[in-house]
Amino acid sequence: TPDYFVAVAVVVAAGLMRGFAGFGSGMLMAPIFAVLFGPVDTVAIIILMETCVTVQLIPSVFGEIEWRFVAPMGAAAALFMPVGSWMLVSIDPSVMSRVIAAIVFVFAVILMAGWRYGGGKRMPVTLGIGAVSGTMMAATSLANPPVMLYLLSGPDRASSNRANVTAYFAITLTMMLALMTFAGLMSWPAVWQGVTLVPPFMLTAWLGSRLFR
Repeated sequence: TPDYFVAVAVVVAAGLMRGFAGFGSGMLMAPIFAVLFGPVDTVAIIILMETCVTVQLIPSVFGEIEWRFVAPMGAAAALFMPVGSWMLVSIDPSVMSRVIAAIVFVFAVILMAGWRYGGGKRMPVTLGIGAVSGTMMAATSLANPPVMLYLLSGPDRASSNRANVTAYFAITLTMMLALMTFAGLMSWPAVWQGVTLVPPFMLTAWLGSRLFR
C-alpha cells in the first residue's frame, strides 16, 4: 500500500541515523508511524525493529560501554515502563499521536538551540533520566530524547556516547519487548509490519555504522 512505501522511505533514513549516531531513529519514525499505524502499533513496530538493529550494532561498541553508568539507568527505565504502558492504553490515540509529535518537536528545538546539561553523570540524575526515558519508551517508543540530551551535554567522545546509548537500548528494548508481549500489546499485524521493515532498517543501519567509522 502507499502507506507501506512511505514507511519504508522513513525507515531508510532512520536506519542511516541509527547506525551513524546510535540514536535518533525513533524520533524520526514515531510521529509518522503514529499517523500510519496508530500509537499502540507504532510502539510495537519500533520496539521490534530497534531490538533487531541493536543486536546488530552491539558487538561493534561493546568495548567502549560504561556499564556502571548504563546499567543503573536501564534498571530505572525498566521499573517505570509499566507507567508508560498504562498511559499508552489509557490515553486517546489521537491525543497520544499529538503527544508524540510534541515530544519530538520540543527536543529537536532544544538540541538545535545548543542547550547543554553541565552537571555531570551523577547517580540521582542518571536514575531520574532512566525513569523518564522508560516511561516515554513505553508510552510513545521515544526513549532517546532525554538520554540524548544527558549524554551529548558531557565531555565524552562521540564513540563513547554511541556505545553507551546502544547498550542502554539493549537493556531497555529487551525489557520493553517482554513487557509488551506479556501485556498483549504486541499484535500480530504490528509484528508482521515490523518484520517486513526490519531488512531495510538493518541494511541502512549497517551503512550508517560504516559512515561513522
